[in-house]
Amino acid sequence: MAPSALAQNYRPSSEQPPMVTREFRAAWVATVFNIDWPSKKGLSASSQQAELRSLLDQAAKLKLNAILFQVRPNGDALYQSSIEPWSHWLSGTMGKSPGYDPLAYCISQAHARGIEVHAWFNPFRAMPSEGISPARNHITRTHPSIVKKFKTYKWMDPANSFTRNRALSVISDVTRRYDVDGIHIDDYFYPYPDLDNNNNPKRQFPDGKSPSQRRGYVDGFVHGMYRSVKKQKPWVRVGISPFGIWKPGVPAGTTASINAYEHLAADSRKWLQQGWCDYMSPQLYWRIHGPQSYTKLLNWWRAQSRRPVWPGIATARINSSEDPGRPASEIVNQVNLSRTLGRNYVGHVHWSMKSLRQNRGGITKALGQGAYRYPALVPPMPWLSTKQPATPNAKAKGNGRSVTVHWSTVRGASKYAIQARYGKAWFTVQVVPAGKLSTTLQGSPDAIAISAVDRYGTTSRQRVLAK
Repeated sequence: MAPSALAQNYRPSSEQPPMVTREFRAAWVATVFNIDWPSKKGLSASSQQAELRSLLDQAAKLKLNAILFQVRPNGDALYQSSIEPWSHWLSGTMGKSPGYDPLAYCISQAHARGIEVHAWFNPFRAMPSEGISPARNHITRTHPSIVKKFKTYKWMDPANSFTRNRALSVISDVTRRYDVDGIHIDDYFYPYPDLDNNNNPKRQFPDGKSPSQRRGYVDGFVHGMYRSVKKQKPWVRVGISPFGIWKPGVPAGTTASINAYEHLAADSRKWLQQGWCDYMSPQLYWRIHGPQSYTKLLNWWRAQSRRPVWPGIATARINSSEDPGRPASEIVNQVNLSRTLGRNYVGHVHWSMKSLRQNRGGITKALGQGAYRYPALVPPMPWLSTKQPATPNAKAKGNGRSVTVHWSTVRGASKYAIQARYGKAWFTVQVVPAGKLSTTLQGSPDAIAISAVDRYGTTSRQRVLAK
């Protein structure tokens, strides 16, 4: 028998491997206007599900570990709700069931691939002004007095307590009933204004409130959302994706026509510093060099708090009319910078999944061969929990060509991470869902380590096996 075919038994080892690789690798999956999914309105349930499986297969192949899945684009629901109607973006008719529960299906399919699902809500946007017939139970029909038209959209007035309570109710409902890993809101608080040549609004949102009053309403909503989610399921991450510049001129030399602090009532630095989110993904959609420098802004944001800042990156702007000539290398460089700048846990979010699916400018291939060559765990939340799960028992046997590893169930584990050492170098080689208790590694690693991972992202001590 050839030496390579001889059985190789691995035995317990006291070796101490490095920590498992940590990085939040995510993409937004927008359903409004069918940007990312489903590809168009009115597809059958089986076609929508097939598209979603394909999307998740590509995310898993690229070694993403989270998607931010839009479930409330405009006062509607991409899940079974007793509060709001089924979304128009599914069937083409608001209030019409697609024949299954998209959020539940997304969670089950994503978790089977080791991918987190963060349910993404638009808290105050009601609907585009034209082109959609509202269902009988849509807020524009049940509570028309709180709806205000501004530019091309209808908005639920954030100054009205009903608006804020409705948003909190639907977020609480999803948190309670679905096995989501995160709750996410974006930059649409008060609407973006039209500006004059001096960057002053040509007209104001028609609520009669001052900028400071508006910030008070939004602050109260953000704080209330965080408390509500943590009261129900403390392991569910709360994420916010504000406009990428807190105020024009901050940091020094940064220019912006939009003043998110004044125009959008978004005091996002306050939310980060007060700990009203578990991560913040400011939309840093600009290039590394320029008056809105990605590098300068990311450094500034990460200096504001020890909570994670995982920048939004505009992968969609590769070879686009929004930024002619932007190469894929700009995005690769931004991903690499997100790993080196600042002092807190690293990560980033792509806008959006469609760009990665299209391999815009070769970006998916470049990431797969470089920055995403090996998998990574979503970072932990030590401000919420540091209790380690139990260490799994394990055994492994190889034949020179591959190694089969088995391990025991660990109570409370949501994933297991597998590392392998070849020579002196350790690598994180797999992250698998909790239901999987064995795997096969190709080749003949010199040592293997298995860790249990809980819902907070905390890892156990490694169980190490070596030749």
